[in-house]
Amino acid sequence: MAESTTADVSTAAGPLRGREAPAPGPVPALTIVSHPRAHRVGERLLLEALATGQEVALSRNAPRFTRPGSALGQPLDDPFLSRRPLRFTPGPGGVVRLVVEEGGTPVVAGQPLRGTWEFGPEALEAGVPLELAARVVVLLHRLVPPEAEGGSESLGMVGQSPSMLRVRRQVEQVADLDVSVLLRGETGTGKELVARALHLRSPRRSGPFVSVNLGALSRELATAELFGAERGAYTGATQSREGLFRAAHGGTLFLDEVGEAPSEVQGMLLRVLESGELYPVGGRTPVRVDVRLVAATDAHLEEHIQQGRFKAPLLHRLAGYEIRLPPLRERREDIGPLFHHFARQELEVLGEAWRLSPEDAYAEPWLPAPLAARLVRHPWPGNIRQLRNVARQLVISGRGQARLQVDASLERELGAVAPPEPAWRTGPPPPAPSQPGPEPASRRKPSEVKEPELLAALREHAWDMQAAADALGITRGSIYNLMSRSPRVRTVKELSAEEISQCFHDCRGDLDAMAHRLEVSKRALQRRVRELRLAEDAP
Repeated sequence: MAESTTADVSTAAGPLRGREAPAPGPVPALTIVSHPRAHRVGERLLLEALATGQEVALSRNAPRFTRPGSALGQPLDDPFLSRRPLRFTPGPGGVVRLVVEEGGTPVVAGQPLRGTWEFGPEALEAGVPLELAARVVVLLHRLVPPEAEGGSESLGMVGQSPSMLRVRRQVEQVADLDVSVLLRGETGTGKELVARALHLRSPRRSGPFVSVNLGALSRELATAELFGAERGAYTGATQSREGLFRAAHGGTLFLDEVGEAPSEVQGMLLRVLESGELYPVGGRTPVRVDVRLVAATDAHLEEHIQQGRFKAPLLHRLAGYEIRLPPLRERREDIGPLFHHFARQELEVLGEAWRLSPEDAYAEPWLPAPLAARLVRHPWPGNIRQLRNVARQLVISGRGQARLQVDASLERELGAVAPPEPAWRTGPPPPAPSQPGPEPASRRKPSEVKEPELLAALREHAWDMQAAADALGITRGSIYNLMSRSPRVRTVKELSAEEISQCFHDCRGDLDAMAHRLEVSKRALQRRVRELRLAEDAP
């Protein structure tokens, strides 16, 4: 059984974990989210010169955007972009300034930008979509420099964000080992895709890959489905059943939603992992199986253990090696490539794939810039699965049309997401519209939000500031002001190094668990963990 190796490793040095050597600090970058010629999506420009005090001028003709891993590149090269450049300059404390001159390329980030705007570290961490001339959308964000990315293959996964590069490296590191792997991540993050990549990169690739969703099995039949059953073992068992473990013999068994496994299934799983043998329901003779187990969950198993709903020894067996799949909101630079990947699949079925690369350079973009920016800003609670469904809905609804449009059902699904605001701005304010419209119905005064409501929104949205602000109907800046005045709300900066270190060890480095316990932003907490170099000291 595959788990004999896991037992030896766990006894000697604890379960293998997905630990990485500390990476160099991230740098500001621009990634193309949308372009009239869709093959340009995903190309990026590193603003490394800002670190040395230099400015970066961005125009139609320069500089060159490159695809990750390639030395060749080309400028944005859209005829509606100005030759007069936008200028990115460095500011104090990691601030990036954007200077938009009169007569240059129009820039929109939720509202037209004119003069000098400054984006702080929080804005860069979240990512700011910039619409250029209502045709090209680039995401201003931070990423790890290319020399730290390594040369991993795509493994069938779309995206070049640092978090996805980490996932690919971890798959390559563990795929050829007979070690059980536990995939953690929110629903819709692509856990089965990663499980298949592990199987196809393993020595068991010629064997079967069997996938089962434990949350979809009835409690009464779950043991028989997994471990098999003898004829007459229970009412209705008119013939023997092989079971999924034996069906996966010599290959890989993927157990999704393992946190939903009934207690009797958990006990039998533990027996199989420890001994390599199983007993079919109603059987008295053990059956040996050779299966590599990959499990996945979106549940907090440590909490389930505390509540008596999950067996701690089973978690230790399943987690021979852990891989965390990031939610889509943590890899916004991948949203453009993912959307176009799904859209291309749908367009090919309709015979309209040509829309992604029109011959006329002056044609209107098939994906309007405001819609592309809206897709990037959306929190995507359903992650990749939801994005794929939205792409399909948009393509089919826009069949035969020159441009995509959001229909009423998608309007409700995407909701009214307020654009992220820059950390602060300088220079003259933009001119007021001649006939200002009324405030949106969802907009509220920050003073109307009381502390219990603020706390509830932050907890519901896992301390995602933009999502919580949207739910409350206030701006992102307002939510930070409310937090600073609330004695019951803490930020990561207020946590001591000792408190973070203790929580890191108690939660075994699980950032999701740490953020839940400390009730702070996971993204900000991750930065503090790196600063404190806790990952290097972990056992």
